[in-house]
Amino acid sequence: MSETAVAEPENAELLALIDEHFREFKEGSIVNGTILDIRPQVVVVDIGYKSEGAIPVSEFEDEEIEIGDEVEVLLERLEDDEGLIVLSKEKAAHKQNWEKIMKVYEDGGLVKGKVKGAVKGGLIVNVGVEAFLPGSQVDIIPPRDLQEYVGNGYEFKIVKVNDDRKNLVLSRREVIEAERAELRQKFLQTVIVGDKVIGQVKNITDFGAFVDLQGMDGLLHITDMSWGRIAHPSEMLRISQEIEVQILDVDRDKERVSLGLKQMTDNPWADIEARFPIGAEVSGKITKLLPYGAFIEIANGVEGLVHVSELSWVKRITRPSDVLELDQEIKAVVLGISTEEQKISLGVRQLEENPWSEIEARYPIGKEIKGEVRNLTAYGAFVGLEEGIDGMIHVSDLSWTRKINHPSEMLKKSDEVEAVVLSIDKENQRVSLGIKQLDNDPWSDIDSKFKVGDKVSGTVAKIASFGAFVSLDGDIDGLIHISQLSEEHVERVKDVLKVSDDVEARVIKVDKIERRIGLSIKAVSYSEDQLHKESQSFETLRPSSDLVGLEQAFNLATTNDESEEWSPSEED
Repeated sequence: MSETAVAEPENAELLALIDEHFREFKEGSIVNGTILDIRPQVVVVDIGYKSEGAIPVSEFEDEEIEIGDEVEVLLERLEDDEGLIVLSKEKAAHKQNWEKIMKVYEDGGLVKGKVKGAVKGGLIVNVGVEAFLPGSQVDIIPPRDLQEYVGNGYEFKIVKVNDDRKNLVLSRREVIEAERAELRQKFLQTVIVGDKVIGQVKNITDFGAFVDLQGMDGLLHITDMSWGRIAHPSEMLRISQEIEVQILDVDRDKERVSLGLKQMTDNPWADIEARFPIGAEVSGKITKLLPYGAFIEIANGVEGLVHVSELSWVKRITRPSDVLELDQEIKAVVLGISTEEQKISLGVRQLEENPWSEIEARYPIGKEIKGEVRNLTAYGAFVGLEEGIDGMIHVSDLSWTRKINHPSEMLKKSDEVEAVVLSIDKENQRVSLGIKQLDNDPWSDIDSKFKVGDKVSGTVAKIASFGAFVSLDGDIDGLIHISQLSEEHVERVKDVLKVSDDVEARVIKVDKIERRIGLSIKAVSYSEDQLHKESQSFETLRPSSDLVGLEQAFNLATTNDESEEWSPSEED
């Protein structure tokens, strides 16, 4: 056998061994190395390859290293431009950590990490690799300042992984919620109604506040915050405030707990009737003014309402704010108590004598008074009798003889008038007055002043489609029916007469009961016999149609246009 033949198998074996050795060094793999030298800028590491690798000193800044120490490094490249291998200790650690994190993620476990800094939308956390913690996942209550978390260590749940980009998204909120769920179950199993517990105000709403009770959120309703009245929970509580409350109700199925704060103190309404009996005089501070009344705090947690109608006997107060102010100290009288509804009715006017209690003695029926016209309405005039007390003169009590459609026909505001007290309604606080009652009723002796057949003179006051009204002596009006204007047929009254015309007529009817006087122009020259016949003929006219009562006739003459023809059927 030749030397050449022997050498070839030996060389082949050697090459095979060399190839097998170098195949262990694959790019991207983690290998063990030995520190050969520590220089100012780099650390030289031998991994058993044909050349050494240089790793930046910065990758060892958190460690104390010595020559000869073994380290795990990542083989990035077998050869760079200078023929040296490229190694990284940090990337080796990152790869190892990533593999561990992936295992934790698959198992659903938690990772520990430290917050490195705040960025837009959240925090950067080091859990062996850098990860992102969204602001919404930092806590169960969105934080106001993310900087407060920088530098702190926490446990996190991995909620999203991008293996290609090696990105992680974390959640601390889910960790907290899981812990709270466990605590909540423990709390629900042990707590009972009546227990007193300490919690932290988590949130405030218009209807109450949510209190954190060791992982359990309890509702403190606004009605259970104070025995007194409060407009909003923020008047008593603030976020993060620690308070002691009492358990009012527990619903374990729905995981709901109702809390009470006022129940931590004695109920001031328990003996309210004994403390504030009806009729008792009390004092307090005005806490709220509303359109319908004022609330007065008469004791801690006890408020009473003074209705606007109970502020004054005589003043017409439309709004309590016109006479009262917030925080004003005021006295009142207890009018009523509802323990069940926790309501107290108060009155201020009861501190003074009711001027209406002796009204009948001061203004007996028939007494003549003087007063100033304070107001006019469609139905009458109000006359001031004294401060806060008015008497009312109805339009029907202004004149015995005139049909008054509005009091302004006889009176105006601020006029001083004389009147007579007609009646008093103490309960409804009303005094009725009359002006016409100052004089005798002219119709009481009308038959002595006007008799059938008398010739009278007067002035036309009003014209209607059915006749004309004539003013006679004594402020008495008579009606000349259209049929009594002339022997000739008259189509329209205004063709014969006009307002202010002086006329001479004869009385053909006097009705004392109905207060009617019928007049006739055509009968002025009649003989007694003719007058008698005309009067009889006039008597046969239907009162509801042809002969109209003066009150109705005057009303129609005032409200209807002269051109309109009035018919009694329209009144039926």
